[in-house]
Amino acid sequence: MRKHLVLNRYTPTLIWIIGLLIMWQFISWFLLNVLQVPLAQSKVPYIHELVMTFTEYAGTLFSEGSVTITNAAIGFALGAVAGIILAILMSLSKWIEQLAFPYAVASQMIPILGLAPIVYGIVRDDQVSRVIIAAYMTFFPVALNMLRGLRSADPSAVELMYSYAAKPWTIYWKLRFPQALPSLFSGLKIAAPLAVTGAILVELMGATNGIGVIMLRNLYYGPSHNYMFWLTVIAGALLGILSYLFISLIERLVTPWQPEFRKSGGDD
Repeated sequence: MRKHLVLNRYTPTLIWIIGLLIMWQFISWFLLNVLQVPLAQSKVPYIHELVMTFTEYAGTLFSEGSVTITNAAIGFALGAVAGIILAILMSLSKWIEQLAFPYAVASQMIPILGLAPIVYGIVRDDQVSRVIIAAYMTFFPVALNMLRGLRSADPSAVELMYSYAAKPWTIYWKLRFPQALPSLFSGLKIAAPLAVTGAILVELMGATNGIGVIMLRNLYYGPSHNYMFWLTVIAGALLGILSYLFISLIERLVTPWQPEFRKSGGDD
């Protein structure tokens, strides 16, 4: 029975991946041999060529990817903490919300493509810049979702706790925080890939190491480095996917009561 459930859960994903690979390989062949597009392999390279290049440069991709994900993770953690603190303060005081929320919204109006070189120019440190941009991209979705979660507590439950003379921190700890966890993780799952993207973006500005650095370097080297360039793009995407899956795993461990995590699929 368990084996049957596992097959039902993962079979669509497996079919989707296989279908994507077949379509990719066909498009690559079609561009190269039928349409005879110039530099066809720089547009959609063969998968088997990418695999061969990966076996040769796997060590480089892993070492540079670890730099990117480390900086993104530090920035993500700082941005998440800042977002949670601001959400708590805004939930405690309407005055703080009216004062801080417009600034938080306005901060998201600044194009990240323009902000990254400004931050890099000010701090003059590629590692610090990556952390700041990753934190910046994490901050807003976490604050917004956490605030929504804190306010999702059942008013009758809040009234009941007040009737028992519960202190504000007790209400937060025992009612509002547990209620806010699903919304918080929604924000974290949005922010985690964004933090990786922010870190890579700063690396493109002139950092000394990271996935973005070898991505830019292989782009400048031209057609002779097509496969390596594509591998850096795929590696960046995988880092974003892995960060999302990691947060999803933590969510499953921390909030097992959510309907989608129950074995019965929420029927109980």
